[in-house]
Amino acid sequence: MSNAVKQVNVSDLTFDPQNPRLVEFDLNSTASATDVIRVLWEAMDVREIALSIAASGFFSHEPVIVTEEDGRTVVIEGNRRLAAVKMLLNPDLAKSLNARLPTLADDARLALSTIPAVEDTREGAWRYLGFKHVNGPAKWSSYAKSKYISDVHNKYHQSLAGIARQIGDTHKTVQRLYRGLMVIEQAEREGVFSRTNRWKRHFSFSHIYTGVSYPSIAAFLNLRPEGEERRDPVPPTRIKELGELCLWMYGNKREEIPPALKSQNPHLRYLARILKSKDGLAALRGGLDIETAYELSRPSSSVFEESLLASKRSLQKARGLLSTGYQGSIDLLRIAGSVADLALDLYEEMERKGKPRKSRRSRGRP
Repeated sequence: MSNAVKQVNVSDLTFDPQNPRLVEFDLNSTASATDVIRVLWEAMDVREIALSIAASGFFSHEPVIVTEEDGRTVVIEGNRRLAAVKMLLNPDLAKSLNARLPTLADDARLALSTIPAVEDTREGAWRYLGFKHVNGPAKWSSYAKSKYISDVHNKYHQSLAGIARQIGDTHKTVQRLYRGLMVIEQAEREGVFSRTNRWKRHFSFSHIYTGVSYPSIAAFLNLRPEGEERRDPVPPTRIKELGELCLWMYGNKREEIPPALKSQNPHLRYLARILKSKDGLAALRGGLDIETAYELSRPSSSVFEESLLASKRSLQKARGLLSTGYQGSIDLLRIAGSVADLALDLYEEMERKGKPRKSRRSRGRP
């Protein structure tokens, strides 16, 4: 960046409430500086930065980027470093956060009271921020990336393809992140979802941005075509379904409803299959767990074949352990007899239905 570097008093610098790193932690515009520092300290490895600055000072070749907004000097790049400096300069603040940091000598405190900064606008700095944090050395989370992409696309009217080129990412990835965020934000505007009311503390943003890439989930919401990205990707006729999808993915803490998705793999794939089946969808809407709904959504022929093959594998395993695992138990012998009866009954029924040419004596053999 070509802007001139100047020294700025740390006391004059404020944190950026729009920082993509912070937006996923439910910090609103009224959050105090201490609230922001607490999140940065607990979730974003500020300790390592603070120890480095305490040992070596603030590197002059890495100035923070600031912009003037509403009479404040806002740090739009360098919030973690600002948090580290404020904690080093304020031992009482560090103590309140249970942060054990070195005590600075008077000359070190004086030197750290100002730090290098360059002034820019948010629009002017977006390319640099994206290059550094989307695919660069200090990567943001997927949610932070999507917030950045959304801001650049919606506020600065940059195309998604152009953003992808600038930050060195694929157009497909940028589009997926943008679409996922637009779906979540529309759900919140429509009142069918609230991130602050989700079941788990961590917001699994990848559920939604990966989920809407499945054709069946996109069809469930009747999402607009990918080439027609907009802030309201879900049509008004599918808002109810949007609320259902968010509930299955994130749950509802207030109503004590846990999410149907316990993990992204394999449950997101299960959900995509369920939404293609009337029986599976009815089961999920009826409150059954996702595994049961998934089984109901599958063709019975596939379930039958997998069950038969699984039974064969289990019997082969038991046969291999017979010499060392069976000690003459009558109960186990009876279980084996029941298995044999079931297998014979199954075979005879299959024989009647399929009318195979093989005799019973040659069953199961080539």
